[in-house]
Amino acid sequence: MRIVYILTSLGMGGAERQTLALASRMQERGHTLALLVLRPKLADEWPTSLPTVHLDMRRTARSLLLSLLHGQRFLRKFHPDLVHSHSFHANLVARLLRVSVPSPRLLCTIHNVYEGGWHRMLLYRVTDPLATCTTAVSAAAMRSFVCKGAVPNQKCVVVCNGIGVEELVPSAERRARVRMEMSVGEAFIWLAAGRIVPAKDLSNLLRAFALLRGSRTDARLWIAGATVGAEFERVRALALRLGLSDSVCWLGLRRDLPALLDAADGFVLASAWEGMPLVIGEAMAMEKVVAATDVGGVRELAGEAALLATCRDPEALAEAMLKAMRMSATERWALGRAARARIVERFDVEARMLEWDSLYSALLTQKPS
Repeated sequence: MRIVYILTSLGMGGAERQTLALASRMQERGHTLALLVLRPKLADEWPTSLPTVHLDMRRTARSLLLSLLHGQRFLRKFHPDLVHSHSFHANLVARLLRVSVPSPRLLCTIHNVYEGGWHRMLLYRVTDPLATCTTAVSAAAMRSFVCKGAVPNQKCVVVCNGIGVEELVPSAERRARVRMEMSVGEAFIWLAAGRIVPAKDLSNLLRAFALLRGSRTDARLWIAGATVGAEFERVRALALRLGLSDSVCWLGLRRDLPALLDAADGFVLASAWEGMPLVIGEAMAMEKVVAATDVGGVRELAGEAALLATCRDPEALAEAMLKAMRMSATERWALGRAARARIVERFDVEARMLEWDSLYSALLTQKPS
């Protein structure tokens, strides 16, 4: 099978990492594939050895036209059996390309419950006939888009994210080493990781942590994510106003998440909206107690193996974090073991690859639309 994956960028996000993992495993299964990336190459992006073409698309009409022509030429030369696009911009461009390259089946994937306002939902609805099928990473994401009229129910299926559990194995030796390097002593470390963007609602996290520190001064918060941009400056200023400068550590962009999870005592996610956050699945696979906002597909992923709180409610999130800290070490260990078991049984990446392979094969048997 010849497959082209279309992404907006190869930036350090969960959707991009999940797509690269899927593409790599499909190549290992003997498929011929290529990545078509809309944006120019970034300074910080996921590394890949997969064949990659950048369209160098920028926010001008001329750039859009030239990029579409470039993409059109590439698809005609590559002659894919299937095109699989991911998230709003890539999904829309893939649909526009199908107007001039009509033969491949087009599969579009939605990675979040929110990908923009009504105008984007209208564009999804108007261009839907150009897509063969749409998938969503969680039932919550599918419900959101179906309810908004962006995707018809009969053309949408749920294919959840997969977690590479074999790469996520707790290590007591690594935990001790990283904690010693970070000089944390006996402090209780909460780790948050991801892009510092409004969706992650770090303001909610910082306010919750400030409340938590009122009763647990042994708590520390590590935040892993690129420390650049207006959103970072805004939340860093909030941390200073809340008096958290000595208890919050901004780690910057990190590629050693398993080591950080080992060193941490708990993982926290404060998002305002999500699809199905890969990082929670990874924290669970690393047997960490998780406190998270109940948004998007978080509950589908975590089940009873995490402490959930309503979103945009610092008091509720602080209480979930405090509940975790009040547990005995044995109780946290048991919850962590249950969390890993859930990921292994329900979200293992190899089982997800079989699901994608089956869907791809089913789409190829359909008469082209």
